[in-house]
Parts: sequence; C-alpha cells; structure tokens
Amino acid sequence: MPTLYQNRIDMKISTKQILKLLYVLSWVVFVGVGIEAGGFLTNTFYTMLINPNGAKNFWPRLDLSGLYQYDHGYFLLETLLMSTAAVLKAVIFYRILKILNDKKLTISQPFTREMGRFIFSVSYFSIFIGLFSGWGSSYAEWFVKQGVKMPEIQNLRLAGADVWIFMGATLFIIAQIFKRGIEMQTENELTV
Repeated sequence: MPTLYQNRIDMKISTKQILKLLYVLSWVVFVGVGIEAGGFLTNTFYTMLINPNGAKNFWPRLDLSGLYQYDHGYFLLETLLMSTAAVLKAVIFYRILKILNDKKLTISQPFTREMGRFIFSVSYFSIFIGLFSGWGSSYAEWFVKQGVKMPEIQNLRLAGADVWIFMGATLFIIAQIFKRGIEMQTENELTV
C-alpha cells in the first residue's frame, strides 16, 4: 500500500512542466501588455489627429480630457510616457518568450552568453520602465497641482516606478553574477 510520501513524490511537478506553464502565462501577459501599449499609442494619435473627444474615453477608467483641454503638448507627453512604459513591458515579455522557447536553454549549463544578455536586457528595460513611470507620475502630480482633473496614477499604468527600478537593480546584480559564472564556466572548459 503506497504511503502519503510516495503519493507526493508521484505528483511532483517537473521543471519542464513549470517552464511550459510559465511560457503560456508569459504569452497571456505579453498579449495583454501588447494590447495596452498599442491602445495607448493608437488612442494618442487618434485623439491628437482625428477626434479630440477620444481623450474622454482614452482607455477604460481613464479620462484624460482635462489634460487635453489644459494643453495638447502635455497630453501628448503624458500619453507617450505611458506608451513607452507599456511598450517596454511588452519588450520584456517578448524577451521572456524568446528565452523560454530557446532550445539551447539547458539546466546542465545555465551560464550561457544568451542567458547573460537576457538578464542584462531585462534589468535595463526594468530600470527604464521605472524611470518613465516615475517621470509620468511626477507630471501627473504636477498637473493635479495646476488644477487639471487627472485620473489616479494606477489608472494611468504608471504606479510602482520604485519597484521597477528596484527590480532592475536586483537583476543587474544577478546579471553580474551570471557574467562571472560565464567567465568561470569558460575557464573550466578551456582547462579541461
């Protein structure tokens, strides 16, 4: 009769299954942030070039008509900051999809140049998302002080700039460790 411990061993999820699940989830997030980025860009140009009333229903729960009426240039700047942060998020998930789909990704030799470049690029993109989000949040707060009716920062998709910068810095440190691991792995291969 199997014991409870043996049943737990039989039900163990493999790393390969987890990576497949992460691949599917990454696709879902990539599509979501891609739609958001495309929507921000499309609505910005639609509002600026075709119909100024597009600012009222810029995105769900996002009425930027007060900002558009205050100044068209500031509207363009704020929406481009939102779009840039969204595009960079989409780029991160595109990079994640590429690395998860890479057939050269092996657990036996994790310190590859591709993995090092991946971690460095995600760290840089995270820092830039943080910078653009912080810049956009600062402008939004300034607009509120000027008396412009603005939506909440969370609705602008600009919240958490400090978290993005912290994540980018953490990934940069991990990338440096990976860089050293690559150097050590290369030295070992040359020695053997």
